[in-house]
Amino acid sequence: MDLQLTDRVYIVTGGARGLGRASADALVAEGARVVISGRSQGSLDEAVARLNASAGRDAAVAVVADNTDVRTPARLLAAAQDAWGRLEGALISVGGPPKGPVTAITDEQWSEAFGSVFLGAVRLSREIGTALPEGGSLGLVLSSSVRAPLPQMAISNGLRPGLAMVAKTLADELGPRGVRVNGLLPGRIATERVAELDASTGDAAAARRAAEATIPLGRYGEPREFGAVAAFVLSPAASFLTGVMLPVDGGLLRVL
Repeated sequence: MDLQLTDRVYIVTGGARGLGRASADALVAEGARVVISGRSQGSLDEAVARLNASAGRDAAVAVVADNTDVRTPARLLAAAQDAWGRLEGALISVGGPPKGPVTAITDEQWSEAFGSVFLGAVRLSREIGTALPEGGSLGLVLSSSVRAPLPQMAISNGLRPGLAMVAKTLADELGPRGVRVNGLLPGRIATERVAELDASTGDAAAARRAAEATIPLGRYGEPREFGAVAAFVLSPAASFLTGVMLPVDGGLLRVL
């Protein structure tokens, strides 16, 4: 299938590592160009070099930016225009909040997470989404916690379902302009973040085995598998897909 991504431009937040990086890899492999953001200049420089090398062309630029900064949306939009003179979409990868139960998470932790996980994503979605042209596409990387609570992940369980409803509402608002908005709900994908969560149990190998036993496919997903789905959802090939919260979880979720 031709995803029709050649020369199209996408912003990918958190694009230096994890699911954001895998998505940037997939977009570039299909002919798109990307503006990636993150908080580490070194990681971003390495990612840009590898993306350009794999594409054999200038396919990526980077912006050091924090999703909590109110200036970030404007800076990312300007970077896309300065580098490529156009923008067709964005993948907003929302960082993982601290682990812990409701009974142990402090007010300060809730407030800090609200600013980074929730408000930062809403601001980026609003500002970038309203700047997209007809045919544009916005994707939010959320979590399976949108539909089912995860043990010891109270903040994620509390904030991500709200983000999913914001995304569905924004799909209603931007749909008449021909702009699509969707959410991606990763389950256990073998990223550094998931490895850290497994390690936090005290026995990473046992935690992984236990998690894999709950997944019908019997394994963790690979980042490239998530990236392929993200590239499709953002692409014109998915032109009639909007307002959808799409699990990428190997069958982990049991709810419809």
